[in-house]
Amino acid sequence: MKTRIGEFDRVLGGGIVAGSIVLIGGDPGIGKSTLLLQVSDRLSQEGQKVLYVSGEESPRQTKIRGERLGIRASNLLVLSETSLEEIFKELQKLSQVRESSARLMQLAKGTGIPIFLIGHVTKEGAIAGPRVVEHMVDTVLYFEGGASHPYRILRAVKNRFGPTNEIGVFEMKESGLEEVLSPSEIFLSERPENVSGSVVVPSIEGTRPILVEIQALVSQPCGTSGGRFGEADGTEIV
Repeated sequence: MKTRIGEFDRVLGGGIVAGSIVLIGGDPGIGKSTLLLQVSDRLSQEGQKVLYVSGEESPRQTKIRGERLGIRASNLLVLSETSLEEIFKELQKLSQVRESSARLMQLAKGTGIPIFLIGHVTKEGAIAGPRVVEHMVDTVLYFEGGASHPYRILRAVKNRFGPTNEIGVFEMKESGLEEVLSPSEIFLSERPENVSGSVVVPSIEGTRPILVEIQALVSQPCGTSGGRFGEADGTEIV
């Protein structure tokens, strides 16, 4: 299923696979919930009925977030609940991560309903909770980016339905996350021109070439004869 968010579909290998279960990890506040709320909105606009469950936000908080993102989908249902018995009568409480994940996986495989899980990342950079969950799910995505930087990168570290070398680039704005269709422009936007020790090279990330800058530390030689590895213009590569 296409979400019509190209950068998201790219990382998943083309779209959401029926019956798949995907875990998205990232630091608190990085935008995981915003991303999946926008994905849910796109799917519901395509005629899919989507249930968005949050154990942290009230329905009002989710509604306010949705209004800020311009979400008006009628097929998007919101539930604030921490007990899986209320979400799915046969399942145990959400705090039992391993058992809950196993039961959710059975539900996904048995009914064809794709399920997304959200996990916070610890200080060590790993998704919180039992590591066995990452082995159980079909796909593991990481949503990365600095708190002081508006750009986010979505990458797959495991994907049974597609490659793991694709990345999706987004920019966090007041209206939500927007796709960055030309990451090269972002990566090179602050690069000064005609500066020694800087070169632009193409790098292949999945199916997309991306231009990146490589820098080397350079200084002027001390003697008139030039330093080691001296160049004709007197620049010495340190």
